[in-house]
Amino acid sequence: MTAVNSRPPAKGTVLNFALNAEDISASVDKIIAEAKATFDAVAAQAKPTFESVIAPLATRENKRSAEYAVITFLQNVSTDKSVRDASTEAEEKLDAFEIESMMREDLYKVVHAVYENKKELEALDDEDRRLVKKLELQFQRSGLALASDKRERLGEIRKRLSELGIKFSRNVNENDGRKTFTREELAGLPDSFFEGRETEVVDGVEKFVVTTKYPDMVPVMELAHHETTRQQLAVANEQRCPENVPLMQEAIGLRLEAARLLGYKTHAEYVLVEKMADSPKSVMDFEEDLRSKLNVLAKRELKEFEERKRADKSVLGKPYEGLYTWDFRYYANQIKERKHKISSEEVKQYFPMKQVTRGILDVYQSMLGLRFVKVADPPVWHPDVEMYEVWEAHEDVFVGHFYLDLFPRDAKYNHAAVWPIRPGYAKPDGTHEFPVAAMVANFPKPTPSAPALMTHDDAVTLLHELGHVFHSICSQTKWARFHGTQTEGDFVEAPSQMLENWGWEPSVLRRFAVHHSSGEPIPEDLVKRLVAAKNEGAGLFNLRQVFFGLFDMAIHDTADGKVDAKAIYNQLRQDVSLFKNGSDDTWGMATFGHMMGGYDAGYYGYLWSEVFSADMYASRFLKEGVNNPKTGMDYRREILRPGGSRDASVSLHRFLGRDPNNKAFLKSIGLDAE
Repeated sequence: MTAVNSRPPAKGTVLNFALNAEDISASVDKIIAEAKATFDAVAAQAKPTFESVIAPLATRENKRSAEYAVITFLQNVSTDKSVRDASTEAEEKLDAFEIESMMREDLYKVVHAVYENKKELEALDDEDRRLVKKLELQFQRSGLALASDKRERLGEIRKRLSELGIKFSRNVNENDGRKTFTREELAGLPDSFFEGRETEVVDGVEKFVVTTKYPDMVPVMELAHHETTRQQLAVANEQRCPENVPLMQEAIGLRLEAARLLGYKTHAEYVLVEKMADSPKSVMDFEEDLRSKLNVLAKRELKEFEERKRADKSVLGKPYEGLYTWDFRYYANQIKERKHKISSEEVKQYFPMKQVTRGILDVYQSMLGLRFVKVADPPVWHPDVEMYEVWEAHEDVFVGHFYLDLFPRDAKYNHAAVWPIRPGYAKPDGTHEFPVAAMVANFPKPTPSAPALMTHDDAVTLLHELGHVFHSICSQTKWARFHGTQTEGDFVEAPSQMLENWGWEPSVLRRFAVHHSSGEPIPEDLVKRLVAAKNEGAGLFNLRQVFFGLFDMAIHDTADGKVDAKAIYNQLRQDVSLFKNGSDDTWGMATFGHMMGGYDAGYYGYLWSEVFSADMYASRFLKEGVNNPKTGMDYRREILRPGGSRDASVSLHRFLGRDPNNKAFLKSIGLDAE
């Protein structure tokens, strides 16, 4: 990877994140005023054509995408509360405006006229024709065929759902759980965990502060020997944001009401019309079939967990009372250590974040034929953030740029995700707008005695999220609406999931996994043990994913809306994941952000898309070589470049040379295909 110290970012490509609350408010007013002018002009067209109606609407989307994304993104990353508040308010106002606009009869009338002009439609190129059809469907799904009173009610519902989603996310971001423990209560945690950690004196005893942020939560759940410590932190995490419980309940009811207004029996039926899985039955058949297969594997794994916990209880002279949710990570880690002699602390020493990040970026450069240039003193929203230019590897051609915001801080988005800040699109002068993406994560920070060290899981997460980044960077579409990750929802994770496999490839690991102090590459024996342990606990882990998918369908594939999300979450988790909940009153669904952030009736897509990712990896990369540049460029051309400008099934067929199947997926999780 190339690094520079003085060169400024490429001319004309830099976005401004240094906004205050007043700037954000002014941007909102400008976006709305410009959009109204466009909509009024389009609606006034006496002879609607693609060029007079569809193109202006899509061009408006092209131009407003980046400004909209910047001002709504800041609520997730800004350290200034006034900016976060303004960003949240901006999203609410802009979403409400978009909802109102999609209910304008005069706009739909001219869009529908273009859609009905079959002669013109057939003369368009594929992407333009797809655009017309998608706009027509969007207006239909906004209720333009409904009577005015029902359409008005639908608009009210959509606005309220937007408000609920924004409030839910804000609550999760700003309300971390927090507990204090003595050093003895945290027995099993390495010395590095305590370095620089905040302490408090509680009843005359010094205790360490532990939060529910990932860099605290994961090591405690994996390594803390005392069950009560793990239990207390797990409960603290699942008792966060009680105010979100009624927000989700209200959203469930409103989604059903909206679906029924539009003629669907359930919200899931409404959502799935536009997905690769086209019906709730397809999803449930997939989930239940997988659950049945996984149960065979999981019950074998469960016996090992039980044996290990029984032995621990026997040593302590305490009765064995079963396995609980806070036991999964701990005993999965214990079994890996015992069977494969894998210590997460030992592995971390070979995953210094700086080297791992550089190495993984090198992997992407080689695979996709790109060159990255780190920008010195970049214009960013926080000093921790890094900015990179992206160039074609063998040409002096600029492609785009991306940001990495990888360390935790207060009030920041507390998971790992990618925001496609600016989509690429074709400009009227024949040039192309450069895409921009930002990855936000919460990896461990450096300590006084060591650099930032990642777990192997962290490295796999980095590979995954960067997969989304480069889906955005490498996509090239005419219209922003189809750029990058704007694919079917149950395909969007597949490209990133496929890239996770590089984190298990010995030849790849040896390229960037080096000891943080000696610089020695990761020992070959440790790599072998790490790879051998890959599917340890895979049955139980994937049952947890099945649980999330089934919960999603249980609250969204209901015809009467009479569901208790909290009760369903707790009961289904126990039934499906095979671990007890415990006696504490918890509401884990209150931080299940996917249900309020666009994955409603879509969580199944994580496992559904694994079928495609496993097939792409096994059939092309594993067969032709993970470092094969031709395969990488085929992947860039057929999977990443089209974005959502064509059906994902077409992209898959062109890359695979056939329709996908599930053989590689079942094998990848320790199951044999029938």
